[in-house]
Amino acid sequence: MEWHVDGAASWLAFPTNLHFIWGDDHARISAEVAVFYIFTKISVDMYAGAVFIQLALRWNIYLAIVLLLVITALYTVAGGLAAVIYTDAAQTAIMLAGALTLMGFSFVEVGGWSALMEGYSLAVPSVRVPNSTCGIPREDAFHIFRDPVNSDLPWPGVIIGMSVPSMWYWCSDQVIVQRSLAAKNLTHAKGGSLLAAYLKILPFFAVMLPGMISRILYTDEVACADPDLCKQICGNSVGCSDIAYAKLVMELLPSGLRGLMMAVMIAALMSSLTSIFNSSSTIFTMDLWKSFRSEASEWELMIVGRVFVLVLVVVSVLWIPVVQASQGGQLFIYIQSISTYLQPPISIIFLMGCFWKRTNEKGAFWGLVIGLAIGCVRMLLDFIYPTPPCYEEDTRPGVLKYVHYLYFSILLSVITLSVVVVVSLATEEPTPEQISRLTWFTRFDPVKPKEKLEEVSCQSNDREPQRNNEHMDEHKSSCASSVSSTSSQSKWMSVIYWLCGMERRRQGDNNPVTPPAFEQNICSLEEKPTLQYVVNVNLIISLSVTAFIIGYWA
Repeated sequence: MEWHVDGAASWLAFPTNLHFIWGDDHARISAEVAVFYIFTKISVDMYAGAVFIQLALRWNIYLAIVLLLVITALYTVAGGLAAVIYTDAAQTAIMLAGALTLMGFSFVEVGGWSALMEGYSLAVPSVRVPNSTCGIPREDAFHIFRDPVNSDLPWPGVIIGMSVPSMWYWCSDQVIVQRSLAAKNLTHAKGGSLLAAYLKILPFFAVMLPGMISRILYTDEVACADPDLCKQICGNSVGCSDIAYAKLVMELLPSGLRGLMMAVMIAALMSSLTSIFNSSSTIFTMDLWKSFRSEASEWELMIVGRVFVLVLVVVSVLWIPVVQASQGGQLFIYIQSISTYLQPPISIIFLMGCFWKRTNEKGAFWGLVIGLAIGCVRMLLDFIYPTPPCYEEDTRPGVLKYVHYLYFSILLSVITLSVVVVVSLATEEPTPEQISRLTWFTRFDPVKPKEKLEEVSCQSNDREPQRNNEHMDEHKSSCASSVSSTSSQSKWMSVIYWLCGMERRRQGDNNPVTPPAFEQNICSLEEKPTLQYVVNVNLIISLSVTAFIIGYWA
């Protein structure tokens, strides 16, 4: 795939181009993103995949994780990025077909819509801790807008506190942004985002409702309320709700479809891991390592990237017990809580950088530092004082007991916003060159041709002036020795090159390709009227469907 930066990509790539505006703060953001990947992506994906393998094969969860990692490594080396792209598309179609099929089997098994509504409130496990609320379904389980004070998901927090971290993922996470940058033009990028929006509506029906049906059908397992019994069922004493969907797959689907669904879901998790590994490796080597070693060679960057991925894997595996035991064993709640502790500062800075031209490096830096410090303190307190089981008294500090994590997200966003505004106004204003084509208001600025860089290669040495003959002869000798060294490589070295993702060079391939002359790109923010109309209509349809679902379940 050939990457380019045209009119659309230059402002869509705002998160990856922060260094044009804020200099070294881009490295600081990259470090924070790498931490996010450990807490919210790699560990979660490993754990989710291991749960499926454990349920299907009855293996120890850590053995399942090792197997998942080994297969992922082979899959990445053998297929590469192209395989990931093509299999993602195929897996999405198969997963949707399998999920909708499973939804149909689930509703047939439970007895229809009315049986779901009536049966969920009666799905109480037979073994419970006496004199407690453990295992009893919530009365507001079918409501989106729940009590703002006493509920598990207060409605102001759902609307605002959950939306702010979502902006980080959908607008500035490299895994998402790089797919927008791969679009041919702005219309294609919009169409891809709208397709994702449509697909995000389906899990409400194809994942969430079947999960509730799973509690009705397998109440004593999915909704187990006794710690010892939960430990026997799923190996997690705080609860087994994470196995709800996997339980449906294993119990309801026919053998062939069950195997296909399991294979596709595990393959999708592996594909997600490869994308995350690729993104995190790129972030660390290009944004962090090169800031310390600007002259690092390609080999060095390759090795550092592989080692960093290995470190990420080790730390993520060590973090899995925390994922397993956090938030009463509810994986979704764990993801949301960690997101609200760490992601709001970047979301606020992203929005300020896009829509306020006065935002500068110092404002972004102090907003990140203060926001991340406060978020980390809350996260550490949450791990030190975990939510007590339903049969124990809540003796946590007041900041944990009375400030819901969704409300904390709002508070953290306001603090970060205040710091960015105050510091930016108190310091120098960014120059027009620093924000050209990187904010909403400067996205139509004309593209300025870049200065051509002089290229030195073995092929062009003979055309250099006579005064550089000695230097050129030395360079030719170096190139010739490189060719000779390459040609003498053994087959084992070729295998090592392949495993490391480095192609073995042949004689004559050492000459770097001189980049073509700069050509003025046509601003791809200018869309074709017909396609723009189609995209806008689909946007209205998507928003209407979302509004209906929220209003119906409010």
